[in-house]
Amino acid sequence: MNIRSLTRGDGVVIGAAVLLFIASFLSFYTANGYSDTPNSWEYLYMGFGVYFGGVIAAALIAVNRILPQPRKIAGLDLGAVGTSFAVLVAWILFWSLVDVPDGLNAGGGLILGFIAALALAGGAIAGPLVPALQAALIPAPGPAAPQPYGGQPQGGYGYPGAPQPQPPFGGQPGQPQPVQPFGGQPQPGQPQPPAPQSGGDFSPFWFAVPVPRPLFAEDGSPSPIAELAPGTWYLAVEQRGPNLVAQTQDGRRGVLQDTSGIQRG
Repeated sequence: MNIRSLTRGDGVVIGAAVLLFIASFLSFYTANGYSDTPNSWEYLYMGFGVYFGGVIAAALIAVNRILPQPRKIAGLDLGAVGTSFAVLVAWILFWSLVDVPDGLNAGGGLILGFIAALALAGGAIAGPLVPALQAALIPAPGPAAPQPYGGQPQGGYGYPGAPQPQPPFGGQPGQPQPVQPFGGQPQPGQPQPPAPQSGGDFSPFWFAVPVPRPLFAEDGSPSPIAELAPGTWYLAVEQRGPNLVAQTQDGRRGVLQDTSGIQRG
């Protein structure tokens, strides 16, 4: 799971779910002359079926986003199921607010719950459609700062400044390795930098995507082979027109068709 896959739309959904949960403990109905007013949990169908149903809807949407691959329930995407629940909750609370029984008034829990449910449904629907809500909720970290002379590199695979390869078999850690003279030929056994695989002066580089984006197979098939997630660094090994051939942490290679807004390492 990668929480950096969450978008601003998911943030709206999560915030609305928290507000909806708080509203469930406030007064659902009020009556003149009565101070002891019930909340939604005293109406089980409202507490468990509506308010808590909205929280479950938000959880399904968020979990579907942070999973490496979308999951399905009875052939339906988790996000679609969560969005349907969110719309249903908003619809029920709307009619509960409109059709208040005679002699009673809508309480703070009902009013605030409807506002929260409306925001929940709006965020669930508009999240995949509005570009402003598709931006990453947690920005990707910047590339590693340059190391001072003699400093040790930090990080691991999938991030610029990854550790250097280990010394050849038989070498001891900490021993100086032979320095390649300027203009000399590489010696056998020395690690070589990845070579560009396309024409021109293209050089491989690290990059991160601002929002989740699919990675398609190099043979041109329409089905994605992986999804690039924000907050993770990937290696671009080749450029094909406006597209990039990227390599994931597990060694898979594919074509990134949407390169807008990528952050170079």
